[in-house]
Amino acid sequence: MSGIYGPSDRSESLSTIHAAIDAGITLIDTGDFYGVGHNEALIGEALKGHKRDKAVISVKFGALRDPAGGWTGVDARPAAIKNFLSYSLQRLGLDYIDVYRPARLDSDVPIEETIGAIADMVKAGYVRHIGLSELGVENIRRAAAVHPIADLQIEYSILSRGIEDAILPACRELGIGITAYGVLSRGLISGHWQKGQETTADFRKYSPRFQQENVDKNLALVEALQGIAQAKNMTVAQIAIARVAAKGPDITPLIGSRKRNQLNESLGALDVALSKDDLAKIEKAVPKGAAAGGRYADALLVHLDSER
Repeated sequence: MSGIYGPSDRSESLSTIHAAIDAGITLIDTGDFYGVGHNEALIGEALKGHKRDKAVISVKFGALRDPAGGWTGVDARPAAIKNFLSYSLQRLGLDYIDVYRPARLDSDVPIEETIGAIADMVKAGYVRHIGLSELGVENIRRAAAVHPIADLQIEYSILSRGIEDAILPACRELGIGITAYGVLSRGLISGHWQKGQETTADFRKYSPRFQQENVDKNLALVEALQGIAQAKNMTVAQIAIARVAAKGPDITPLIGSRKRNQLNESLGALDVALSKDDLAKIEKAVPKGAAAGGRYADALLVHLDSER
């Protein structure tokens, strides 16, 4: 709703957030760098008049932006954390944030220092729970040794299944939940995306899986899912969401709906339980490693601790 997928409509954004809360959705995820604060301000406006305890607000921090909208690095120093948190509370109009997490590992700051600083904010009452994002097993363990960790936010979908090898087992060992983003692979497996519809302001224009040499192969996988979805009277998007949800009660799919019709379609995934046979058919249609292209460009992947 704040720029990365192109222009959005403020009124529709607010209506979508309200519809989500009214439907019983409790988790609202954002980052202080989404639209350089725009997204937090939008959520803050949407929450006015709603009971605070109806929403669990999850905020990522640390990614640095310049005035032109560029990305200039990560800052997870203790002093910076207190600064970021102060601005987030102000934009959101809240007294505390439910889950606060570094967006990425700051290679210049030991994870223990970052988690320790957030733990101080927990003690002070400004944060309820500590989360992580895109960390690998070693740093997950180091973080959990400092303070209990609520969840790890990381990309997980039919096309992006790297966490199944080591990260997911480690989180389950430690009692850490998974908040799965990219469940629809940025719309690629939504069943609605078509070649050429992204704009120059759209993140997907630069994503490897949307590039000409890869996109046809990936859309063929979507076509394979289409048959499974139709047999169950579901859409491809609903199959994709339900598949992630079926992987365990400790996994929460994040739905990036920008409009109410998208939200309503996503909510339909809750009405169907996938059987072992269904999951086997999905696995056959889209086996692990079938996606063409990485989930981020190589220049970005090298900075993800989860990919090391």
